[in-house]
Amino acid sequence: MLRMILRLPATLVLLIALGAANSADGQSPLSLSDAIARARSNNLDVRASASAERQATARVSQARGALLPKVDLAESWQRGDQPVFVFSSLLAQRQFTAANFAIDALNHPAAIDNFRTMLTIEQGIYRPATTATLRSARIAEEISAKVTTAVSQTLAVDVTDAYGRALAANASRQAADTALEAATADRERAANRRDAGRATDADALQLDVFLARIRAQQIRAAADERIARAILNELMGEPLDAAFALDAAPPITAGASRDLAALDTEALANRADVQIAVLREQQAAAMRDSARAAFLPEVSAQAGWEFNGGQFDSRASSWIVGAVARVNLFQGFVDRARVTEASEQIRHRTLERQKAENAVRLELRTALARLEEAAAREQIGRASAAQARESQRIIRDRYEAGLVDVVALLRAAEAVQDADAQQIAAHVDTVVAQATVDRALGRR
Repeated sequence: MLRMILRLPATLVLLIALGAANSADGQSPLSLSDAIARARSNNLDVRASASAERQATARVSQARGALLPKVDLAESWQRGDQPVFVFSSLLAQRQFTAANFAIDALNHPAAIDNFRTMLTIEQGIYRPATTATLRSARIAEEISAKVTTAVSQTLAVDVTDAYGRALAANASRQAADTALEAATADRERAANRRDAGRATDADALQLDVFLARIRAQQIRAAADERIARAILNELMGEPLDAAFALDAAPPITAGASRDLAALDTEALANRADVQIAVLREQQAAAMRDSARAAFLPEVSAQAGWEFNGGQFDSRASSWIVGAVARVNLFQGFVDRARVTEASEQIRHRTLERQKAENAVRLELRTALARLEEAAAREQIGRASAAQARESQRIIRDRYEAGLVDVVALLRAAEAVQDADAQQIAAHVDTVVAQATVDRALGRR
């Protein structure tokens, strides 16, 4: 049976090793797309960015409220003999008489009560600063939404990387198990040859050392798998010790087009970080408009109703309407300095947008190069693994025939391990590189 396993094509052996991830009892199946979906729903960073987005929406409502009428209702009670208070209260209560014009009554009035209910309404008619503030708040809300998108895009790559590392660690452990089984058979073979007088104890001892090294690799791979799975669970917002059976063959989409101009256009249109930079540039322009508004007049309409009386249940009503216009004539050059600061902020944000666009172009080219490299390494790894296994088979037969020594047998086993490790790493790197390309293009 062992000989049949060792003769299998390298790709099939790799899939058998990776497929063992799905055979664990009590584990829920989890595909890469499922892992990304769980992360986008439960990850703490996503939830925090969603909370920030809701805060930004609330700030828009606050800014919009400044465009609506301001209505105040006040109820007050006062008592005193202060001459101006008594005079004005009697007038407001419509209780003023000719006797109140007496000099002694004016200078030394008797104490009175005044119950007052006042309703005031103020409606802005022309407030350019408020309009600019509302526009800035709306842009901030859009920025918060784009931040959530950017977090989601980055999270997809992080989950793909953690998912791939968990698969690689599991495959490495399975490969170590297979290598241990093969090395154990080689150890028995060497013992049989020693007992037959065709080999020395040195062959058996060298194989014992090799077996110990394989066991160490098993332990390390098992630890790496536990760590990778814990990282994946943390990204998905699941309990760190949750067990999932991972899909042995994460999907790899078709290679990206090589039309860099078209890819640049797609990336610049879709990438959340570029859109954030554009929105921040627009927000800086809104802040400049708000600063300039300090030099413009503000016009508001006002209205008020009063009910005054010496007793709570007996009052006289009155009303007043009007309009007010305010113009800032001088404020110590503070407003001019704010305009200058806002103009420089626009230049700063423009440079940041250009930097973000250049970073996206660079990231796209780097991701495409990494994907091409990983795909080529995976293809070479499959061929190398097949060649290494066939070479191991030949050397094992020659060792049984006494044509090579145990050193050649060990080298062949190590070559198979190295080839399997390179193939596994290349496969994982291809999956991660594809996710990185998708993120660079803003597709995830």
